[in-house]
Amino acid sequence: MRPRPGEVLHFSEDPTITLFRPHIAATARHPEAVVWAVDAAQAPDYWFPRQCPRAMAWTTPTTAASDTERIIGPGGGRRVHAIEYSWVERFLNVELFAYRLPAGPFRPIGEPVPHAHVATDPVEPLGPAEPVGDLLRLHRDAGIQLRVLDNLWGFWDAVTTSTLGFGGIRLRNALPRPGAHAPDA
Repeated sequence: MRPRPGEVLHFSEDPTITLFRPHIAATARHPEAVVWAVDAAQAPDYWFPRQCPRAMAWTTPTTAASDTERIIGPGGGRRVHAIEYSWVERFLNVELFAYRLPAGPFRPIGEPVPHAHVATDPVEPLGPAEPVGDLLRLHRDAGIQLRVLDNLWGFWDAVTTSTLGFGGIRLRNALPRPGAHAPDA
């Protein structure tokens, strides 16, 4: 599921939204009230249950072949997404929807490469929410490896110290780092 020309997408588990109002997300690093959406390049980052922690890596023009081999693997395409085993059932069974929004009110955000698009005024969807469908099939059809791990942190550490492009979403929901001590109650 990707936007058509002139569109951006908003992914949600709620199929009843009729107007997107600007807000400041509880986890936002962006201080302005906005409506969030993504373009075609970022859409695969959201082919997950909303709260699912995920780490993603992809090749860029400056990626070293050794990093591609080490992290993505031989014959594995140009992109890999990783989740934890504890999220597999939810990933396979979530009802995820995409809202098509007009791209006009949105501007890209993020440096050096935009990671999202934001609008400061309310935005009406171009139509009703569309079921996204089988998330595993979306990944396969897009040539994106989906890796399932006991814990994301080893993968994350390898990716963030490599020459690959990378992104992480909802990592606060990941299991603790191995060896990390839980805070005293």
